[in-house]
Amino acid sequence: MESIVWADFERVELRVGTIVEVGEFPEARKPAWKLTVDFGPLGTRRSSAQITTLYPRGELVGRQVLAVLNFPPKRIGPFESEVLVTGFAREDGAIVLAVPDRPVPNGARLV
Repeated sequence: MESIVWADFERVELRVGTIVEVGEFPEARKPAWKLTVDFGPLGTRRSSAQITTLYPRGELVGRQVLAVLNFPPKRIGPFESEVLVTGFAREDGAIVLAVPDRPVPNGARLV
């Protein structure tokens, strides 16, 4: 594993937001949802997230998630993903969302 210095970590904008909308994404090569996430004073951002295995569409609205906000936008077919919603890959490939274990204000930064 490569070591980094604290300044490297500080450059990553890991922020919490609340999912406010979930849409189908039939054009995605791998099953994914189109998410709209509210980051409070930082506004709403959209993301494509391959989390359909463990997270039915109806269970995602209102959930807080941890996302990287300062990657450049990524075009995924006809969709532009503006943030990277984070998670952990299980052995079967399913993604488990990285989330705070208590509610925090939208836009709060991971420290």
